[in-house]
Amino acid sequence: MRNRNSDKEQGGLALKIRISYLFLLIPIFIFLIYVFYNLWETNSRYEKMLNSVVTASEFSLDFKNDYDYETYLLIVGNKTTEDSKLPALLTDARRVVEDLKQYTDTADNNKRLESAAKYLDNLEIYNERIVSNLRTEGHYEENMVIWENDVQIVTGLVQDTINEYIYYENRELQSAQEINKEHMINFIRIAATTFMIIVTVLVVYSIFVPISITEPIEKQVRAEQRQLRKAEFELLQAQINPHFLYNTLDAIVWSAEAGNQKQVIDMVGSLSDFFRTSLNKGKEIVTVREDLHHVRSYLEIQQIRYLDILSYEIDVPEELYDNKVPKITLQPLVENALYHGIKNKRGGGKIVVLGWDDVDSYYIQVKDNGIGMTKERLDEIRNALKEAVPKENVLYGLYNVNERIRLNLGEGYGIEIESKYEEGTKVTLHLPKNSTEFVENQTSPK
Repeated sequence: MRNRNSDKEQGGLALKIRISYLFLLIPIFIFLIYVFYNLWETNSRYEKMLNSVVTASEFSLDFKNDYDYETYLLIVGNKTTEDSKLPALLTDARRVVEDLKQYTDTADNNKRLESAAKYLDNLEIYNERIVSNLRTEGHYEENMVIWENDVQIVTGLVQDTINEYIYYENRELQSAQEINKEHMINFIRIAATTFMIIVTVLVVYSIFVPISITEPIEKQVRAEQRQLRKAEFELLQAQINPHFLYNTLDAIVWSAEAGNQKQVIDMVGSLSDFFRTSLNKGKEIVTVREDLHHVRSYLEIQQIRYLDILSYEIDVPEELYDNKVPKITLQPLVENALYHGIKNKRGGGKIVVLGWDDVDSYYIQVKDNGIGMTKERLDEIRNALKEAVPKENVLYGLYNVNERIRLNLGEGYGIEIESKYEEGTKVTLHLPKNSTEFVENQTSPK
């Protein structure tokens, strides 16, 4: 009888222990549900934002140039209405604009999409007016006025509006990252509170179970945030400036019409090299040699366009050529030197690209003798480079290059800026020599 009672007591105790374990596990399950729900919400937001930016990138970088050229061919009679690609260009542009409306949640970007749609409607009206004029003789001059004063302006507005949409969508992506960081802090606080309660009841569970649950989740979130941040900057990097492209093509056309055959050949060759290096078979990491070749192609094109005001020199020792850098690192710095330094100065200017070696690292400097910056503007740029989300008036090319270097190579590397008003600007890149850290941090090929 006593044995039966003992067995019953042991069975009841075992049941109580199991029940107590169950109550201990309930807070953990609740916490896990909360974590995974927020992870799902976070990933959904990121996916929506990324889809928005990716869809926007489908908008042709050559839209303005192609549409203007097709309109010109239609007016001068090189193409008939049936052969014209204008309806197809408008259809593709409308499709991208309509697809974007389902992704963006911001009122400003919705207004930009509405503006883009109205611009496309205007282009269709101009096209119909031109076609109507072509049915009767004597309207050539009127059609040329429509092309120059209406079509070219509106296509520029469409291209600029889509570029603004991409820019502000990326800013929303950065803001979302800050919110996710706050969520992570809340996750940690809740986890700490939950585990403190469990510690008072069962020491063993407080040591091993929380670690086994939270560590994989935290690693997953950190890895996802890092990959998303890389994807954001790689997308910005891939947005080749459409103004540079169609300005270069315009320069080639004018040179061809002027009979400057050698100049046309040089510009086409440099433009081909520029885009070949930009694409680089999808590789995101290149050698210093390849990035310098990309910069040289860019400068050769710009020197032809700005012959009277631009000269350049590249003096980087060959022993640095085999080091690795993120693709398109130097070209944005040279572009800033030209457009914000040389062009704002009266008379000619010079851009110099220098390089030198150090013990465990090396430096590449882009300097110009342009207009330079005031002390206030220089401090503003330096402070903006340290921020997680830059202000609107920062030189975004500098910020993008600096963030990609810090993201791939560490916080100790990046950009240093020196400038004096009316004397010029120096932008110096501090980079590590080839190391396993660089290989481990770079994004895996898609």
